[in-house]
Amino acid sequence: MRRTQDLNVRQQSPVRVTGTVASIVLSILILDQFTKWWALQNLGDGGCAEDGACIDLFWTLRLHLIFNPGASFGTGESLGPVIGVVSFLMAGFMIWLATRTKGPSGQNVWLPRVIYASIAGGALGNGLDRLFRADDGFMTGKVVDFIDFQWWPVFNVADMAIVLAVLGAIARSIFAEDPKPASSDPILPDQQAER
Repeated sequence: MRRTQDLNVRQQSPVRVTGTVASIVLSILILDQFTKWWALQNLGDGGCAEDGACIDLFWTLRLHLIFNPGASFGTGESLGPVIGVVSFLMAGFMIWLATRTKGPSGQNVWLPRVIYASIAGGALGNGLDRLFRADDGFMTGKVVDFIDFQWWPVFNVADMAIVLAVLGAIARSIFAEDPKPASSDPILPDQQAER
């Protein structure tokens, strides 16, 4: 059993961990930017009354192109540059956490790495919009949003990655198992009284 745990720890080399984290971040970033490019090419900017401006999919879900200068729910329109800088700082911090997350010998820590890397990918996706779509100065670009339930603010793939990662972190903290004692020997009532 000990040999298996040692093998698991050895297999999680820094290069392998960094490659896994980078793969997750880049996958989210590429998917986000590709879907935004598609939305810009195929959806008209404006109200859904115009031809080609919206594509109805099912239920209340439709594709509807908008540009968000601020934070979620239409707040903080003048804070776009600050939000852009914070998104890059957050992405860097999440990548750092993802590559440094370690568990006790033999414990699988893939879920926290996926959570941190997903937040980083989403933050970078929206940060790149603010950086490269800027007209009026540094980080003044608007984020491209196009997924519209009509009863929730319009969002994009980067937003989905962040929200799903946060929900995963909440679920993990709720359903996490209690940590096991470091030794496999049970503590007897006599030993507990001595402590």
